[in-house]
Amino acid sequence: MTSIAPQPADTAPLPDRDSTRDLAALADAFLQAAHRAGAAAADTLVIEGQSVSIDTRAGALEQAERSERTDLGLRVLFGGRQACVSVSDTAPGTLTEAAERAVAMAREAPEDPHAGLAASDQLAKIWDVEALDLCDPAPAPSPAALREAALAAEAAAAGVPGISKVEGTSATHGSNRIHLAATNGFSAGFARSSASVSCVAITGEGTDMERDWYGDGRVYLSDLESPEEIGRKAAGRTLERAGARKPPTGHFPVLYDERVSSGLIGHLLSAANGAAVARGGSWLRDRLGEPVLPAGLSVTEDPLRPRTGSSRPFDAEGLPVKARAIVSDGVLTGWTLDLATARKLGMESTGNASRSTSGPPAPGLSNIALTQGDASRDDLIAGMGTGLLVTGLIGATINPTTGDYSRGASGLWIEKGEIAYPVNECTIAGNLHDMLRSIVPANDARPHLSRVVPSLLVEGLTIAGA
Repeated sequence: MTSIAPQPADTAPLPDRDSTRDLAALADAFLQAAHRAGAAAADTLVIEGQSVSIDTRAGALEQAERSERTDLGLRVLFGGRQACVSVSDTAPGTLTEAAERAVAMAREAPEDPHAGLAASDQLAKIWDVEALDLCDPAPAPSPAALREAALAAEAAAAGVPGISKVEGTSATHGSNRIHLAATNGFSAGFARSSASVSCVAITGEGTDMERDWYGDGRVYLSDLESPEEIGRKAAGRTLERAGARKPPTGHFPVLYDERVSSGLIGHLLSAANGAAVARGGSWLRDRLGEPVLPAGLSVTEDPLRPRTGSSRPFDAEGLPVKARAIVSDGVLTGWTLDLATARKLGMESTGNASRSTSGPPAPGLSNIALTQGDASRDDLIAGMGTGLLVTGLIGATINPTTGDYSRGASGLWIEKGEIAYPVNECTIAGNLHDMLRSIVPANDARPHLSRVVPSLLVEGLTIAGA
């Protein structure tokens, strides 16, 4: 079994939390440039990242890529006016020019009475970055080690009978350091690391060709599944699709496999986003305090879950973060809010501001979990009679104000509680209000993912097939 070994000592590792570059000083320099340019208030986000990505095909290296970057984003405010700029050059002259440009833009921007920094008493004061365990202390793997891992996954997939070709494999490793600072006094940062291996396999030829993939991504390199297991799982998923045909048209139960079920809950989360609610474009806008899932099911967010890629010690406006229920015992209990959307709705921020270096904060989520059920996926298959097990989704037509839902799907047709044959080129449709109120969860969610959602059975969707 192949493992991705750390690189030898004579090869330079990727920077980690002890890098000598002082991102706090860089953020402060940008804020000082904004002050000199005349900004009334400002915040800045600095991200330093490095990554190595190795792709293989047909048993040989296809592409090797190493990237190193430092991105800086500045937001300046004049009362209710704001503007954002981003740069990747840390030279003092560049920061000064960018700050002056941002101030000039802000003076011409339309007024937004809800824009503004957090008050000092709203800021996070205490957090424990080490407890989040977001940065692997082990040395980064060498490019050669990543190449060997990709080749091992490819060989494992290619060695499964019925696989005609491996389209490609990838192995990656990266690290980021992040620092947020603002003129309200907040200044803090943290580091995170990531590693992944993925594989795409093909079965059949010509018009009978089918493909699927499998991958694993973790914060710690040592937590990754072995490349061989990843390759075999990619092959197994691909072979399940061999000989796919259209299913019948009609009204049937649909089981969303765990690999795609988080997308269904994602539609609920998008509708509970404060930005959508504030502009009146959410099908949940009038449902606060009402049932949206079956009794007994909850959707919780926990940004403090250790060793998970989406965890964070504070939000993108410097506010504290904590675990909260978005849906509790089936009832919608709150929106996802940053400061601006909270002000629009007359509420308090939920500590959910997210942002990139190129734009202002907006509501965003971290780690999500849906209550798991007692039955296995196989139990749900056995009990659903005739219907569709969805393993892949393409495209989406979602009406954000009504919840009408339609998506292209592929998967496995179920007859008499057993898998009968693979299917593709079909459409599933319904309304999210009704779909989510009827879901039955399995118990197969993977706990290390940022969205821990099991397979979900939905009764009575319209399937358009043959």
